[in-house]
Amino acid sequence: MNWDAFDFKLLIVFDAIMRERHVTRAGERLGLSQSAVSHALQRLRRALGDELFVRGPEGMSPTPRALTLAEPVRRALAEIEGVLHQDQFDPASSTASFRLVVNNTAAVVLAAPIAAWIGRRAPALHLHMSPSGTVRVDDLLDRGDVDLAIVGSGRVEGERFGTTTLVRDGFAVVGRRGHPALDAPLTYERLAGLPHLVVSSTGDDVGFIDAILSRRGLSPRRIAMSAPFLSAAPILAASDMVAVLGERIARTLATVHPVACAPLPADPDLPVTRSVLVWARRVERHPGHAWLRRQIADCVRSLPGGR
Repeated sequence: MNWDAFDFKLLIVFDAIMRERHVTRAGERLGLSQSAVSHALQRLRRALGDELFVRGPEGMSPTPRALTLAEPVRRALAEIEGVLHQDQFDPASSTASFRLVVNNTAAVVLAAPIAAWIGRRAPALHLHMSPSGTVRVDDLLDRGDVDLAIVGSGRVEGERFGTTTLVRDGFAVVGRRGHPALDAPLTYERLAGLPHLVVSSTGDDVGFIDAILSRRGLSPRRIAMSAPFLSAAPILAASDMVAVLGERIARTLATVHPVACAPLPADPDLPVTRSVLVWARRVERHPGHAWLRRQIADCVRSLPGGR
């Protein structure tokens, strides 16, 4: 291959198609027409001697050669962008946009402090937060569809990702204010006899409670209802059900809803969870990205209880 004649701008088109898996959307991402993207793809195919993308019912499917090229190309483009913008990020005047996906702990406990912290230091910066839910966060980071993620430890793994722990958390029991079970020190015997609300989409596995109850010769939890996270506090406030939630979420809900929380009784099998900040290593030297990561970590460290 004659690298002297190779148009490296074609790699930008390649990266856009790999992200979007669609020629028209790749053009929209780059500000190019569909025909311009198609023409660039044809040139790239001839230069590399591979189809790279095959049209299918779900868009443009990458060939094995394209999959092999995807990460090195994306990393190289990110390195170039970082070098070109190395001295150009001024948080006080930047209008850059950053996309974050966050778990429920971050959405409930961290989002407001982070927004206030960043707003004071970079008033024109735009943060777009969306729930991590059940999406493949690693895919979003790989494609560059999000810049950062705050998720449970172990959810995103691999050497291509950088991580730092933001929050360590235990668990607590939440119920309506005045719930008789929460007025006195909670015991596992009392917990086993209560109706439980299972909260979906938290990302937390609270099955350890049943294991603790079983080891003590008690019946497993009586699951009375399952409900989405957003409806949990109103349901608990209007019923005799209780729910086991992350302790930081539980304390926050108790400040804004008519619910109360109590720590779980001591037990050697009680787990500690971690929420971690995750990013693709290919962009970690980008000055704006690096600044935002530092600010999020500093903000969380400043909160009561720190990390």
